[in-house]
Amino acid sequence: MSGLFIKKRPENTGKKRRGEVKDAGAKKKKMVNLREEIESDSDTEVAPTCRKKEHEEEELEETAQEKKLRLAKEYLQQLQEQEEDRLEDEGEDVIAHRLQENVLEQRGKLQRPLAKELLPPEPAEIRLLRGHQGPVTCLVITPDDQHVFSGSKDCSIIKWSISDGKKVHKIPGGRKGCEDRHVGHTAHILCMALSSDGKYLASGDRNKLIFIWNAETCQNLHKFQGHRDAVSGLSFQKGTYQLFSASHDRSVKVWNVAENAYIETLFGHQDCITGIDSLSRERCVTSGGRDGTVRVWKIAEESQLVFSGHEGSIDCIRLINEEHMVSGADDGSLALWNVSKKKPLARMKCAHGSHGEAGLDQPYWVSAVAAALNSDVVASGSHDGNVRIWKCAEAFRGLQPLYTIPLVGFVNSLQFSSSADFLVAGVGQEHRLGRWWRLKPAKNGLYIIPFKRKQPPTEGS
Repeated sequence: MSGLFIKKRPENTGKKRRGEVKDAGAKKKKMVNLREEIESDSDTEVAPTCRKKEHEEEELEETAQEKKLRLAKEYLQQLQEQEEDRLEDEGEDVIAHRLQENVLEQRGKLQRPLAKELLPPEPAEIRLLRGHQGPVTCLVITPDDQHVFSGSKDCSIIKWSISDGKKVHKIPGGRKGCEDRHVGHTAHILCMALSSDGKYLASGDRNKLIFIWNAETCQNLHKFQGHRDAVSGLSFQKGTYQLFSASHDRSVKVWNVAENAYIETLFGHQDCITGIDSLSRERCVTSGGRDGTVRVWKIAEESQLVFSGHEGSIDCIRLINEEHMVSGADDGSLALWNVSKKKPLARMKCAHGSHGEAGLDQPYWVSAVAAALNSDVVASGSHDGNVRIWKCAEAFRGLQPLYTIPLVGFVNSLQFSSSADFLVAGVGQEHRLGRWWRLKPAKNGLYIIPFKRKQPPTEGS
């Protein structure tokens, strides 16, 4: 190929050489200027021509082993990019799954399959927190699952730390007759509620009063008066500061806690209301005690739905999701409901068995119920001292017993943590609403019941 470049035509030789000399002179002049510019720069800089030569030398000096190493690094980089792309796709799938769950939750159709994961707790891991002088009647767990508040017949409220079981704060109870001097309850506390952001704590007592507390500092903020009998149930509408209160005066009242304002009163029950619950929608559900009804109150529509199915006093109720609820009665039965059907979807008679001689036996009362929100797991407690865990069949069409957790005393209150990693039971020597029996061996306190989860099978196992 070099021969092609050195072949010349005789007639253009002189002209060509003159042009070459001229071009060479111009190039030489440019090189001198370039050298001057380079010398005027920092000594640490390297001329581009030098870098190019060094790079070429490095390429020439690359060994076979170094080439393999370089190619391996490039391959690993490619794999990393592919993995990042895959994770991005999975992230999109997770977001889509969460959005779908949110839609089902709003419609009240979300039923996470939790029952197949929960294992029975180890008896040695169940902790008893003691500090109340009277039976524990009610409890609420903070949204972050770090603390629990308990109320008692000794008129006191205690804030506990879940992790170490220590008292964080105690609001002491006062004696009857010192209401003017004591800030707090002077009668049996029957119910409690916590706003969904953990800011406000509400507590109600036999003295017809509702106290509002700062949940962080336990300082009293306000006191609501208006009920004409014992306040037996409290519930905050999720995501708001609207508070629903139920009373033995057969009414439900609606309050705005942030503005310390009363809103309205709802009538309908024919006997003492014993329990109340609510979620995100502007409505609440109540258990009507001996009037034998469960009611759904639609606040905006100013209407109510009436349900019947128990044969005794309906003492407790809890929403599982926006469309389904569970209730318990002193006839020993446990019932699952849909808010659009007037009869129970499922009913378990003698859920905790019975006691007494044959032919004269009586069922153990169901005194407390709880639900792991938007799942297929519910819990019930009784004066037999046992907590029973149940699985709800698909579409809440049935109840299947999973296992029993033996405790001692009246189980007056139950609540699952938001993660369903543990269950808290409020226990006492007496039923929260009366003194029909007294179980002397029982301890007044809180049981922290942790659950274990089944490990998902690993690949190849």
